[in-house]
Amino acid sequence: MGETRTIQGRSPGDRRLTLQSTDDIFELAVKLGLLSFLVYWSIVLLRPFLSIALWSLILTVTLYPAFSWAARFLGGRRKLAAGLVTAISLLVFTGPIIWLGMSMIEGVASLSHRLGAGDIAIPPPSEEVKSWPFIGERLFYFWDLASTNLKTAITEALPYLSPFRSTARRMAEGAATGIPTFIVSLIIAGVLFPPAPALIEGVRTVSRRILPTRGQELVKLAGATIRNVSQGVIGISFLQAILAGLGFLVAGIPGSGLLALGVLVTGILQIQGLLFIPVLLWIWTSMETTTALALTAYLAPVGVLNNVLSPIVMAHGLKTPMLVIFIGLMGGVLAHGIIGLFVGPIVLAVTWELVAAWMQHEEASIALE
Repeated sequence: MGETRTIQGRSPGDRRLTLQSTDDIFELAVKLGLLSFLVYWSIVLLRPFLSIALWSLILTVTLYPAFSWAARFLGGRRKLAAGLVTAISLLVFTGPIIWLGMSMIEGVASLSHRLGAGDIAIPPPSEEVKSWPFIGERLFYFWDLASTNLKTAITEALPYLSPFRSTARRMAEGAATGIPTFIVSLIIAGVLFPPAPALIEGVRTVSRRILPTRGQELVKLAGATIRNVSQGVIGISFLQAILAGLGFLVAGIPGSGLLALGVLVTGILQIQGLLFIPVLLWIWTSMETTTALALTAYLAPVGVLNNVLSPIVMAHGLKTPMLVIFIGLMGGVLAHGIIGLFVGPIVLAVTWELVAAWMQHEEASIALE
């Protein structure tokens, strides 16, 4: 009863205050709902261009030092420098990327055709395979069947191969669409070179509003990570793949394009020896001694190029775990095809570094308290 009398005994001013508070809450809810709808609709509209936007940003950050040097060399003519860097980049990168993309498409198509025709020689399994735990008996059966009748083995294994077939098809489709994406992104990056300082300042302003204490530091960290991964990991691996691919091509090694793509992937993962060692063994067992010696003298330095140049290009080294790079690479390829080889590791590395820096800051803050 006392509580009821208190409510009934409120002054008109208190009731007006309560009514105004309710109106404010309703107005805030409407504004937030409208803002959420606008953000969602903007994401829907921009989603088809997300890969282009990310790739343009990565290329702008990566190539900006070259643009800055060119602008100084040309006496401050920034637009001319931007056009020159863009044209040279198109000449240098487009051809090899087209070659790698076409090699992926042709390789997947050729493998699919040969599997369908049964035109692949598979050696019979060893009897020791049967003794392997859990999978020995089943694996021996399929392996033995594949060595004698590949078509029948593929027919029986088709339900298990369906996910891999769809993945391979998406990778080939992504390779076909990724090449135009790269060209468009590089042109957009060229347009972004001249106003880049103003854009960076805008990003810093936004970051300071979101994170007043560490916003500018995280923007700097993101830029350094992009350059580290794109130049010190992917850039050197790309150079390594092109040089190795030229050697494979001149030597007449079958599937030189796919092997070059393998060099790129293993180079990004820092395990290029897994590919170079078998290739060199094959060269020495199937080619004349003079040819094998010449190829070894050429490919051996190419194989260690990553280990030599990476510490020079990356002044502070790469702190991102290799597992993060691997997941970014695989996810990028599945999502964006050949371009995902470059975009995936960079985006995931930047995310990892920013989250790690934020977590360290939070832990330090808690420790001080």
